[in-house]
Amino acid sequence: MQSRTASEVLSQARRIVVKVGSSLVTDEGRGLDTEAIGQWCRQLAQLSRSGHEVIMVSSGAIAEGMKRLGWMSRPSAIHELQAAAAVGQMGLVQVYESNLRALGVGSAQVLLTHADLADRERYLNARSTLLTLLQLGVVPVINENDTVVTDEIKFGDNDTLGALVANLVEADLLIILTDQKGLYTADPRKDPTATFVHEAQAGDPALETMAGGAGSSIGKGGMITKILAAKRAAGSGASTVIAWGREPDALLRLASGEGLGTALIAQTQKNQARKQWMADHLQLRGSVLVDEGAAAKLRDEGKSLLPIGMTAVQGDFARGDVIAVRDPSGQEIARGLANYSSAEARLICRKASGEFEKLLGYTGEPEMVHRTNLVISR
Repeated sequence: MQSRTASEVLSQARRIVVKVGSSLVTDEGRGLDTEAIGQWCRQLAQLSRSGHEVIMVSSGAIAEGMKRLGWMSRPSAIHELQAAAAVGQMGLVQVYESNLRALGVGSAQVLLTHADLADRERYLNARSTLLTLLQLGVVPVINENDTVVTDEIKFGDNDTLGALVANLVEADLLIILTDQKGLYTADPRKDPTATFVHEAQAGDPALETMAGGAGSSIGKGGMITKILAAKRAAGSGASTVIAWGREPDALLRLASGEGLGTALIAQTQKNQARKQWMADHLQLRGSVLVDEGAAAKLRDEGKSLLPIGMTAVQGDFARGDVIAVRDPSGQEIARGLANYSSAEARLICRKASGEFEKLLGYTGEPEMVHRTNLVISR
């Protein structure tokens, strides 16, 4: 693949995930910075109206909860963190909702845990919900569900959450807004020879050496978590920009191709990355047989698999499990994530989508496997 410049990556990005950290959202812990949030919302609304699909991943619930509860330092007990998150999330989402609504843009609150994305059925549910919201022109505002999270299922920081969301929705670009200008080759406060990194390859091991160090006392992240988030996002083909959150119109300028902050460019296009991930890492749970017409549409036209083209269902699988698609001779021609369980698939086999509600009791996706969750066997 011919490498793209940072300007090309930025200006061509249409689906964008923006992550802002606690220190920015809460003005270093002094309470929600409503003016700053208002500026980001204005830019999100403008991007949405110009045809971009935008998602905001916002920290700040625990920090805002600490302020409302009168706590001067971040607690370590998980139940206290959960309580602070429950209190602070109320104010956090209200500020985003009121600002976006005043600009004529709808918003939605989405709270996620690592378990939501580790479980394939919940992964598909979260993906379907977010993509539907984007199609409706709504801006999802996402935070980790700190109210119910435990140490075992924590993302650990919202930089990781931002990368996982970028993977989930196959974003073109992850923008991490922080209280620093970007990445330096070393800590400029300690090393006078440190130089600013304008552009690099996401996943370059040298970046992790440059980015050592902890974050602020308000949040949990630091530059190292941002570098690792960019590496994770690149796995699905999304590039990352780390930029100063108080730079005027940073989101609009980045979307126009202007070189702000540090751009970490993914080396694999997102469609290739997703197909490779599915081909290499997913274990088969069952299979469906299809007729020649459906097989041709999959092989030759890259279409989704519709239940009406299925002739039989084999194995026992759940929604979100990986299944094989086999032609009439039994040869595997594709594999992908099932939108229906094996029991449901048997009911809708050879049926049109208009019959699903009568057969299943609800209306789900029209496809058994959507083309974006399907990889053709070679």
